Amino acid sequence: MTLVERDRARLWHPYTQMQSAPPPVPIVRAEGVYLYTEDGRRILDGISSWWVNIHGHSHPTLTRALADQAQRLEHVMFAGCTHAPAVELAEHLVRVLPAGLTRVFYSDNGSTAVEVAVKLAWQYWANQGRHQRNVFVGLERAYHGDTVGAMSVSADSVFTRAFTPLMFPVRRVSDPYCFRCPMGLTRARCAIDCLGGLEAELQRHGESVAAVIVEPMLQGAGGMIVWPSEFLAGVRRVCDQYGTLLIADEVLTGFGRTGRMFACEHAGVSPDIICLSKALTGGCLPLAATVVTDAVFEAFLSADHSRTFFHGHSYTANPLACAVALASLQLFQETPVLEEVHRIEQQLAAGLERLREPPIVGDVRHIGAVAAVELTGPDGVRRPDGYLDQIGPRLAAAFLERGLLLRPLGNVLYFMPPYVISASEVEWVLSQISEVLRELGEPRGG
Repeated sequence: MTLVERDRARLWHPYTQMQSAPPPVPIVRAEGVYLYTEDGRRILDGISSWWVNIHGHSHPTLTRALADQAQRLEHVMFAGCTHAPAVELAEHLVRVLPAGLTRVFYSDNGSTAVEVAVKLAWQYWANQGRHQRNVFVGLERAYHGDTVGAMSVSADSVFTRAFTPLMFPVRRVSDPYCFRCPMGLTRARCAIDCLGGLEAELQRHGESVAAVIVEPMLQGAGGMIVWPSEFLAGVRRVCDQYGTLLIADEVLTGFGRTGRMFACEHAGVSPDIICLSKALTGGCLPLAATVVTDAVFEAFLSADHSRTFFHGHSYTANPLACAVALASLQLFQETPVLEEVHRIEQQLAAGLERLREPPIVGDVRHIGAVAAVELTGPDGVRRPDGYLDQIGPRLAAAFLERGLLLRPLGNVLYFMPPYVISASEVEWVLSQISEVLRELGEPRGG
């Protein structure tokens, strides 16, 4: 039996309809920006294997760190024990994070990083006897993960709708979606008027709000929505004005993806709580961190055990993952990683303009090493199905035939490669996108 046949006999993949999904791509090895299949194909990984890989596959520095650590300590419980990889990684994170973020709580993935942040924010106020601060404010088109708390602070969408009865209510305000401006403005006429929704919400209900949660500068699964930095600066200002915690979900945006080490740096702001995962280990192993200020941490210090943060995972602070994450951060120090991101960003800025030509292209946008093309229906009208738009699978199949792994978010096609991609490889990807968009055009029945 082939790998695909064995897979289909036993496995259940994320986001697939088992009867209609195409067969999974059988990957046997990877190197740099390329994936190699069981039948000998070479495929360029244009989405960094779900946004996690930044230094390229099988990077020798990361694989060596993993092997070395495995010789010393593979795992130990982190409730009452500690080890050097966890301590050293926390020390390094605090050095590079926005100012004031000083205490690191480890978990396993992006959803749990957010789940930890939500629970911390809730209990932070409860520990101070301010139980009325029990409401969260999120943004339209937000996506924060698949666990119940993370789904709750996400926007209503196909990702969350089936689980609505399980979720707690959240107040939602407009996001800065410039292409679909909620205020009906153009960027040239905009004074970040969309921030008014958050201001009004906190003015009316600020005393009941535990935290505002945002994906700073780039909303990922909601459509690769790129923000003006002024909106992020305004969120911090309004949270400060009304004494509300700010949670920055940098699971996607952290570690250089937007051109800065962390997206909050674009606006020069520091959140009270930051959520990290995905590229934390360079794409090698699952690991997450929720990092808070001293003020948040100290609300849990007490001889009263009821104020303890009772949350922990079996593989919290796994030494193998921490060692690889530390090696990844050291690559930022020892090699020009962010310079490579800037080089990619400049190339994307120029190359994306060529992609505006097909009539189904409504908008192109980019930030750091991320490019997005939003497709529209006839006459620029919004496509009705969003993430479920069948143009997405058609595009994915067309690119795969050309040796390129892209996974559109319905009608939003995006490109998010590892930072080691060469200029010629970026140019090749842009040319493939241009050709496929011209050939595919408006799909019948779309």
